[in-house]
Amino acid sequence: MIIPVRRLAAVCALGAALAACGTSPAPRAARPSAPAPSSASASPSDPASPSDPASAEPSRAPTLAPGPAGLTPVFKNGPRTLGKTVALTFDADMTADQGPRAAGGEHFDNPGLISALRGLKVPSTVFMTGRWAEEYPAEARSIGRDPLFEVANHSYSHYAFTDDCYGLPTVSEDRMRADVERAYTAFRTVGVPDAMPYFRFPGGCYDQRALRAVGGLGVTAVQWDVVSGDAFATDADAVAREVLDGVRPGSVVVMHCTRSAAPVTERAVRAIVPELRRRGYRFVKVSELIGAVRASS
Repeated sequence: MIIPVRRLAAVCALGAALAACGTSPAPRAARPSAPAPSSASASPSDPASPSDPASAEPSRAPTLAPGPAGLTPVFKNGPRTLGKTVALTFDADMTADQGPRAAGGEHFDNPGLISALRGLKVPSTVFMTGRWAEEYPAEARSIGRDPLFEVANHSYSHYAFTDDCYGLPTVSEDRMRADVERAYTAFRTVGVPDAMPYFRFPGGCYDQRALRAVGGLGVTAVQWDVVSGDAFATDADAVAREVLDGVRPGSVVVMHCTRSAAPVTERAVRAIVPELRRRGYRFVKVSELIGAVRASS
């Protein structure tokens, strides 16, 4: 589900669409696993029920230190003074109840966009829901095994972690951690070998309760400082202008990649990439920006 943008606490909030695939390149070497998941159990029909908790672990990668009382740290952008870098991120957010729509022909993937990113050689971070990975296992596997990309967690269900988040169904506090874990399980099940320890809240909506609920997972919550405006857009040039006007050194751009709800994103990317390169920007993954924050702190 793609949802409009708003402010939530001190952060932008927004829902998202998704990303897609091509052929599978050689897999990357797996990193060591991160903290063990909880042992909470639920029925297989529960969107927050991990089918194999032991496989739900994210990889080791640069993360931010936990906040006060162990709250999940939140990352919005990289350093502004360490060179012109920018991270394009794409949310693959199929919700747990959208299977019938996919079966009816709605396209929650966008192979053309992923092909464009490959052709333009743009490193990118894809925030994927577990439900999307289950619907498009070959595409998820292809993205996850391509060193150009990194796969991060956008929950399993794409249900909200706060109340009043664009009308999304909500996950109860006692199931939030399990919902994140189940997404990692889904990635491993479909063959994504190296999902990152980064989590984007569905809709971008979070509060202290949500940060506390997922605080033991060792993940960094990743937001953004540039909203592309591509959701439901029909004017690729307008989307490109929005990004080009907003990008600063260290920016994280949130974009969407689903043919049914963000149909002009590929065309916008084809305009954005060469212009930012002309301005001297280098495209990086979120992990590089977080690593730069760690190194400069």
